[in-house]
Parts: sequence; C-alpha cells; structure tokens
Amino acid sequence: MLAVLCPVMAAASDLAPETSLHPKARPGAASVQETTEARRSDAPVLTIPTQSPATLSGLAFLAGDGVTLEDRWRGVAIEVPMTQAVPWRVFTLDAPRRLVLDFSELNWQGIDIPLLLAQGDWFTDIHAGLYRPGWTRIVFGLAAPVEVVSAGLSTQEQPVSVSQRVEGARLRVELAAVSGADFAAKAGAPKDALFDRPARPMPSPKTRQRGVGDVTVVLDPGHGGIDPGAERDGVVEAHLMMRFARELKEELVRAGGFNVVLTRDRDEFVPLEERVSIARRAGADVFLSLHADALAQGRATGASVYTLSQEASDEASRKLAERHDRSDILAGVDLSQQDDAVALVLMDLARADTAPRAEDLADSLVEGIHSATGSTYKTPRMQAGFSVLKAADIPSVLIELGFLSSERDRKLLTSREWRADAARGIREALQYWVLQDAGKAELLRQ
Repeated sequence: MLAVLCPVMAAASDLAPETSLHPKARPGAASVQETTEARRSDAPVLTIPTQSPATLSGLAFLAGDGVTLEDRWRGVAIEVPMTQAVPWRVFTLDAPRRLVLDFSELNWQGIDIPLLLAQGDWFTDIHAGLYRPGWTRIVFGLAAPVEVVSAGLSTQEQPVSVSQRVEGARLRVELAAVSGADFAAKAGAPKDALFDRPARPMPSPKTRQRGVGDVTVVLDPGHGGIDPGAERDGVVEAHLMMRFARELKEELVRAGGFNVVLTRDRDEFVPLEERVSIARRAGADVFLSLHADALAQGRATGASVYTLSQEASDEASRKLAERHDRSDILAGVDLSQQDDAVALVLMDLARADTAPRAEDLADSLVEGIHSATGSTYKTPRMQAGFSVLKAADIPSVLIELGFLSSERDRKLLTSREWRADAARGIREALQYWVLQDAGKAELLRQ
C-alpha cells in the first residue's frame, strides 16, 4: 500500500469581520466512506460551485492558476498552489486505477478540469469536490499504472501574490510509470485517526435551557496541532487558548451549575465543522470559541466578541444543507431523507430562536470581560462569518481575547492573573445570561 499522510503548518485565518456592533447595556448593570471496491465510492459527494472566496466552505483556496500538470520523463507532476497549508494525503486505488489527493477544507473553486484533461494522456477523468465534512478530494482516473515518486508541500514564509490570490503553500506530487503488478501491490487507502472514525449516533433532541440543572458549555480552543494560529515572540495562539480553556473550565466547574466540554483537550488538529458537531453531540446550551488575533499591519488591543452575521448565516445554512451529514445538522432531527428546501426551512426556524439569544450572550460577555479586566476593543461587539458560529441550534459566539500583535495584549494574555480575571468575567457573564435567557424562555412558554 502506498499512502502519504502529511500534516503541515497551517496559517491562522478565517473570515474577516463584516460588521461592528456596539453592545446593548445590561438592565440594571453598570455601564464519503473509504473503499477500494467501487469507483463511485471514492468520488466526491458534489463539485464545489462557483462562489466568492469569503464564504464558509474552506480553510484554504486554490491560488494562482489552480491545479497544473507538468510532463516529466516517463511521468507527470501535479502541482496544487493554495492560499495556505492544510493537512493532506495522497494514495492510489486499484480496480479501476485512480490517484487520490485529500485535503482538509481546500476549496476547489477555479480548477479547470477540461484544460487538465487536454494536457496529456495520463488521466482519463478528474473529479474534485467534497469527500466528507471537513475534507475535500480530487480523484484522477489513470490511463496507465503509475507510482508516487515524491510528494511534498512547500510553504512561503512571505506569501507571494499569484494571479488574484496570495499563494501561501504549494503541493507537488511526482508520478512515474510502473507495472500493473507493482501498482496493484502498492494501491490502497491509508489508515489514520483523522479519517477512520467510528459512526456517530444522532444527537438527542435539545430543549432550550430554563435555568434548571447544569448548563452545558462547550469551549472551543481555537486552532491546534498542525494549525498553530497566530504566533508572536514565541507565543502561539493554539497553545495559549488551550491553556485558557482549561483555566476557564476550572472556573466554571468550581462555580457550579455548569457542565463543560472541550472540543480538544490536547494540541491536535480538529476540523472546523467537527468542532460544531462535537458541541451538538455534547448537547451544548452554549458554544464559546476562544481565539487571540494578530494583525499584519496597524494597531489594535483588547477583547472582542463575534456573532454570526445575517448574510453569513444564510450562506451557512445553504452550505450545511449541501455538504453536511444530514443526520448531524440539527440535534435530534434526521434530515437525511429531506431535500435542501426542507432543511433550510428547519434551520431558519432554529436560527430565529438562537440568533437573538447569541446576541444577548455576546453583549453579556463583552460587559463581563470589560468589568473584570478593563480590556476590550474599541468596537467590542462584532459580526462575521466564522465557520464555528454556523450551528443553527446552538447559541454560539467567538471570543477574541486580545491581539498577539500588541505587546500590551501579549503581556496580559500570558499573565495567569489576567487570564484568571478574564475567566471570572466570562463566568459571571454566563451566569447572568443563563438567568436572563431562562426568564425569556418562561415568558415565551406562557
């Protein structure tokens, strides 16, 4: 079996803020399954439609001229330039013969398949699109048996502008002709922890919290593993957020009334969509994604809290209906036999309930952090299209605790005393929100 699985360093990126909002004052407060038997089984679920780069569908996008081919002596090379490095793997499958490249959240917009097929006789067909939630795939039908001579991904320390997209990384796979017997002997899908996960049971239906019993809070330490996030002067966002998530969990558990679940409890890569699925399986009442930003230019300091913008929520619903496991879109609702229209209506109904609750939660968090630390951004309430905010049935916010690009914020973020204050402010904000949210739920019930 020939297979290469390569985690690589990925840059910290998501969608840019779309809208800035000022918080409202708080009343009374101070200011595709893997298989080798059938050809159809390894094909992507669907091809990626034309869309703007600023969507929720990919961590990375094709850069420059997209996928290109280069003739070699007795072989061919495939190059995939992308906006940033993401985990990838390459392997071959037999009966029929195929070459498979898998990527974590690489958007295939811009690939010119007819042009690639016209450049030589090595490939009989090419398909690119979604393989499974969080992973995309390109499959090359092989006209003759080949072997992977080399495969490697190079990154740019200073990304260069190629065409209209900035190239941050480039994968090159070199292939050479081989006998049919050698091809068959080496063909097969690799086994690895990221892909070979057991089937997940459908989450139980989740009812709105009413202030009775523990509230389940899912904490999402941003980035992790091969995706370190922002880095400044030796401070790594993924490590810092993991530390703060553990400290915040301890603060919430010690206070009582909270059941706390982490999307990751070690320095590992967790796909963006999987983070939301973890929250849904945990029966989350609240989802908090924790980050620390960094700016390439300009100055900014202080914490900010994001909710999903209206425009991004519409796009998120559409993408979920297209791409996601239909049994894992809404807790307790199996949409696997429903079309997109039904799924979109049900998600809209869910968002009509959760969106205002998330806005209230964000307002409370801004005030809690400010009261406890005095450190918030000049416009601390923001809206954006971050992928981790797209759950239709869970009030979700993203907290940027500060800017690693700011020396002042770095000192605060690396101070255990400051982080303890921030954790206390978030805990107090959650306690306040739980009471207010439960009161509104009771009024709606009446």
